[in-house]
Amino acid sequence: MGCCSPRTKKALKIGCGITAILLIILLIVAIILYFTILKPKDPKVTTQSVTLESVRFEPFPALHLNITIGLILTIHNRNYGSFTYDNSIAYVTYRGDPAAEAPIEADTIPARADHDLKTTVLVDSDGFSKNPNFSGDVFSGCLNFTSSTTLHGKVTVWKVLKHKATTVSTCDISVFTKFLNATSVCKSKIKF
Repeated sequence: MGCCSPRTKKALKIGCGITAILLIILLIVAIILYFTILKPKDPKVTTQSVTLESVRFEPFPALHLNITIGLILTIHNRNYGSFTYDNSIAYVTYRGDPAAEAPIEADTIPARADHDLKTTVLVDSDGFSKNPNFSGDVFSGCLNFTSSTTLHGKVTVWKVLKHKATTVSTCDISVFTKFLNATSVCKSKIKF
């Protein structure tokens, strides 16, 4: 006494088999999409311009230095999702000692596009002038700084998938006080 005829059972088995095959195909397509197109890639940060806007040097009564640096960085978002980040602060250090802070305003980096980030950094030697290497570096004409920036935000893919993300960028900045110019090399990583 079965509830279904053999023909109905056969049709149910075929329907379940087709459904299982379709689910497996969808799972394989989703995995391939994730590992090829949607896999998060680190943004590329390039320095467009590092300008030494002003240098004020006071050797007496105590060695004191004020430097204003203008930075324009281009962030290339290689991902298929846009990144919207909150207000943040870039921290600049001189040989591990705090040297400056620069505000970074909230913005959005579009998917697979370039975005310019502009900021001005005012470096005051009060925070690091007691470093034993400071006077030697000043007289050699080259000061090396490191900036670190952490941007917290949200990645949006195709206006459907949303995920929290954090990018961490570090830049090595060399300021040449003799020639009144500066250079920078940056690295960046994204974390989910």
